[in-house]
Amino acid sequence: MTSALDDPIRPSSLPLESAPAVNPGLVMLALAMGGFAIGTTEFAAMSLLPYFSAGLGVDEPTAAHAISAYALGVVVGAPIIAVLSARVPRRTLLMVLMAVFGVANCLSAMSPSYNWLLAFRFMSGLPHGAYFGVAALVAASLVPQNRRASAVAKVMLGLTVATIIGVPVATWLGQTFGWRWGFAVTGLLALMTFVMVAAFAPKDRPDADASPLRELGAFANRQVLLTLATAVVGFGGLFAVYSYTASTLLEVTKVEPWVVPIVIGLFGVGMTLGTIFAAWAADKALRATATGIIIASALTLFAFPFSVGNVWTISLVVFLIGCASSLGVVIQTYLMDVAKDAQTLAAAANHSAFNAANALGPWLAGLAISAGYGFPSSGFVGCGLAILGLIMWLVTLADARRSRSG
Repeated sequence: MTSALDDPIRPSSLPLESAPAVNPGLVMLALAMGGFAIGTTEFAAMSLLPYFSAGLGVDEPTAAHAISAYALGVVVGAPIIAVLSARVPRRTLLMVLMAVFGVANCLSAMSPSYNWLLAFRFMSGLPHGAYFGVAALVAASLVPQNRRASAVAKVMLGLTVATIIGVPVATWLGQTFGWRWGFAVTGLLALMTFVMVAAFAPKDRPDADASPLRELGAFANRQVLLTLATAVVGFGGLFAVYSYTASTLLEVTKVEPWVVPIVIGLFGVGMTLGTIFAAWAADKALRATATGIIIASALTLFAFPFSVGNVWTISLVVFLIGCASSLGVVIQTYLMDVAKDAQTLAAAANHSAFNAANALGPWLAGLAISAGYGFPSSGFVGCGLAILGLIMWLVTLADARRSRSG
């Protein structure tokens, strides 16, 4: 049986014959708006860490478990939703996911205690991976085969632009009016996404051959599993540093609070530029692009502890870490090549993998900080994870070569 993406013009969720013509640009804008909403709440939670930590009366390493709770929600939700929704039209699924996401973030803003915040952050993470996975497949289905990485990047640019605009704004709201507003603003963004997807996404019906069992076949594919393992380990380094960047700026670099959103915004600028470049490069040489990104990530993370004494040097390194954070687009596209008929589960599981990294990185960095090595030690933790990710990626490529030669 051929993969739905072997023919890029025919998505596995089939368009209705009577549906009006689709404008790919408007579809990708609608999908990117969802990425903007998700990126705002995911990364703002990290920059708001010092504020909801103080507001709920817990120390920062403990409060960081709320970040991990969101990530674990993605890890759990993405594969389960992908399997159970195998026969659900993609447009309908995207709308439902964004509705749940918006409600859960509004509940996060109203959390009466730290334990409730943990529960609502977990709930907020459940739709994340399935949304990005399905959105990436919809975007890729609208373009030729050799432009898939660029199509996926356009969806992911919503997330990267969120780190430039959404996260600084949410951080400012949290500083000015209280941390709860940093989560509440996501409800409005989710509503905007719901309306735009309803208006612009193509109406479709599921592939007649789609089934939960077929999607589960992704977990029997060694290339899929190795690729996901690369994402879990390799990307953990980014989150090890990013989760404690605001705290490092305030407590080590000793900047004024108003400087924090600016530096966080520089990370977003780097992430956006890196995603654009990575998409262009991956459409030409996907495997080499992924290798280069992981190496660059290890180098920039290693530089982080040496940059924290000065606002200019830490700003430069944070920008470069952002540039090296574009691995997601490349991995997403590679999974399209190796997932065969389990495209939805593989695409969604990619985001489970990255959010497993989001749980792993802050936890390991938190252990180093709690052990007395200080906030800068997160950079060494991150570098170690990136090196392990590089090793895993090289194993993945070697396995692919053995499979072809066999």
